[in-house]
Amino acid sequence: MNPKITKIVTEIGRMKAKIADYQNRLRELERQKTELENADIVATVRGIDIPPDQLAEFIRAFTAGKQSLAVPDMEPPLTDYETTEREDLTVDK
Repeated sequence: MNPKITKIVTEIGRMKAKIADYQNRLRELERQKTELENADIVATVRGIDIPPDQLAEFIRAFTAGKQSLAVPDMEPPLTDYETTEREDLTVDK
């Protein structure tokens, strides 16, 4: 066989091995990312101080497009404008 072809075939084999290694590494990194995201989600959910049935109701409403549903007994977060406006009101002049 032509030496150039042999060299290219050898290079193809090495490249395929590298690709397989990279694919395995990519799958492992994606698995780790998913695991960390799931841990964050669990920590967030556990940090919410409402009963599980109300949390489930909120999630259902949110996913149904009723994003304005407020969590009971909680004040909605202030927007940047509202925060600035309140600070302006409390400053002694």
